[in-house]
Amino acid sequence: MAPRLVLVSGAGGAGRSTLAAATAALAAESGERVLLVAADDPHRSVDGLLGHRLGPEPLRIAFEPGLFALRLDEQTAFRAAGVRLLERAKGLFDLLGVEPLEPEELTALPGASHLALLDLLRSYGRSDSFDLVVVDAPPVAQLVAALALPEQLDAYLARLLPDERQAARALRPVLAGLAGVPMPSQWLFEARAWASAELADIRAVLRAPGTGIRLVTAPPAGPRARAELLRARAGLALHQLPLESLLVNRVPVDRTSVDRPSVDRDSGELDLLRAAWDVPVHSVPDLGREPERVDLGELAEPAALVTWTDTPARAAADWRVEDRLGTPERVLVWHIPLPGGERGDLELVRRGDELTLGVGCYRRAVLLPSALRRCTVAGAALRDGVLTVRFAPDPSLWPASLG
Repeated sequence: MAPRLVLVSGAGGAGRSTLAAATAALAAESGERVLLVAADDPHRSVDGLLGHRLGPEPLRIAFEPGLFALRLDEQTAFRAAGVRLLERAKGLFDLLGVEPLEPEELTALPGASHLALLDLLRSYGRSDSFDLVVVDAPPVAQLVAALALPEQLDAYLARLLPDERQAARALRPVLAGLAGVPMPSQWLFEARAWASAELADIRAVLRAPGTGIRLVTAPPAGPRARAELLRARAGLALHQLPLESLLVNRVPVDRTSVDRPSVDRDSGELDLLRAAWDVPVHSVPDLGREPERVDLGELAEPAALVTWTDTPARAAADWRVEDRLGTPERVLVWHIPLPGGERGDLELVRRGDELTLGVGCYRRAVLLPSALRRCTVAGAALRDGVLTVRFAPDPSLWPASLG
């Protein structure tokens, strides 16, 4: 059985590493086998919290028998992925007379951290060694960029090497017999099939029911901070990434009260967040000092413990097409859930069979459903967190009986 996957993201300094470690420790304390991944921890704060120096392999944490942890090493991950790719391309190198690189010659390229994270999610997201995998993930913009890669790369592959061209495969044995060597195009299609399978594995992990993202923030101070949070929410929604909850960290508490030791001093900001967000908003009390290993269990009350370990991840909302052709409007309407989106941040461009959507710094190009490809964009509106795009049938492409 595949483990549940929790990605803990948030702005730098918000305390996501601490809450990721606390989530993993609390789950392990409840009897689960948990893997904590320090995927974005340049200063090794997770090492300090756990009292162990982490490496690229899972290490059992002494104070909690069911807890294991590792540190994402992009150089090691890049080299392992490069070796796999070189092994698959060996025949092509032999054909071209090229000497392949040695593993020691492979050095991580810019952007390799995204690929390393995806490869780790693919490996441990399908493993039955753990019940839960908690990832101390990069900030939201970087995390979205990484998690959007499989879809983007698969779209590029489909455009460069479309499936229709594989119909020529029947001719390749004849051409190979005449030339005496395998045709290079065969390697291209084999590489395309292999890459597509790898990308499909990653996308399956991200879409699994047990996968969720938890966004960590410091107590927002005013409308500007709340607006920035909502833009992050919109970016996750744009890519249909399953946000499970918002954790407001280091909330000041009144520790002089005996009956309610965790009363929020600034409950007004939390109330505004809870009213504006479509996912649960939880507060994490401020300890009044830097957290240590012994504090991990104190960062959450029993109710938060249940929420962190047992609540299924919120499913990414579907984008549905509504048929209004039989109404006076005579349009098809594409409903795109976009909670947190603001009209001023929105961009929408139609290019051929694709629709490019933008919300702030987030972009996504999506293939139009088949019926909408034969239509023209007639308008769009953003209301109550849902973008509706209206499509009118193109008379030159739409069947006359329906037009």
